[in-house]
Amino acid sequence: MPFDSSPSAADLARYLEQRGDLSKPWYLQMLRLQKLKETKGETDPQDYIERIQEAHGDLMRLGQVWKGREAELFEGAVSPPGGIEPLPGSPDNR
Repeated sequence: MPFDSSPSAADLARYLEQRGDLSKPWYLQMLRLQKLKETKGETDPQDYIERIQEAHGDLMRLGQVWKGREAELFEGAVSPPGGIEPLPGSPDNR
């Protein structure tokens, strides 16, 4: 059995909470993927694939949020909001 050095979802959640990073969407995606990984053996294979595909789609949309906001998100510099993407109620919003 290969050694898995990644932290458990519970440990990761505690760490992110201590750092105040639970509100950052990319960390929430890491937590989501870790939880999926932990429950893979207990989940129906088709359901697992659907959840992974959904997480992948959300992760790809997350990349759009960063565009033009790099300084704000990664350096802490605040800039005025240019709009919400995806728009609430749009097909891309979950």
